[in-house]
Amino acid sequence: MAAQAARQHAAAKPILVLNGPNLNMLGKRQPEIYGRETLADVEEACRKEAERLGINVEFAQSNHEGALVDRIQAARENNAGIVINAGAYTHTSVALLDALNAAELPVIEVHLSNIYKRESFRHHSYISPVAVGVIAGLGSHGYLLALQALARLLAR
Repeated sequence: MAAQAARQHAAAKPILVLNGPNLNMLGKRQPEIYGRETLADVEEACRKEAERLGINVEFAQSNHEGALVDRIQAARENNAGIVINAGAYTHTSVALLDALNAAELPVIEVHLSNIYKRESFRHHSYISPVAVGVIAGLGSHGYLLALQALARLLAR
């Protein structure tokens, strides 16, 4: 009974959709790779999908590694799970990995492009070791799939 109550309490908390550097430039920066949708378009689609799923979301973006770490640390108490597109920090940030480990929340890593079809330095992710799943190469639809997966995971 206590486990069920804990799941219901966690499910009431929103899922954090966190975006890293340069994602504020979606629709403008390299549309041949990242598409023409803006980050506002992605947020709107996530909010609609969250409503359909009966969950809440918080949406955030920063170009600053420390701000992302701060937001992940706050998520430990305020959120039920994290969908993260860490942008270039995916491939460089041990700090984000440490913060995600400390948060002790389910994490799904998302990439708009297929990082394995790109430069070799993009093939390594510091986020993947803490993620329950990774979605890459499906454009903004990957965010919606991540929300669906977290909703299902949290409902267990």
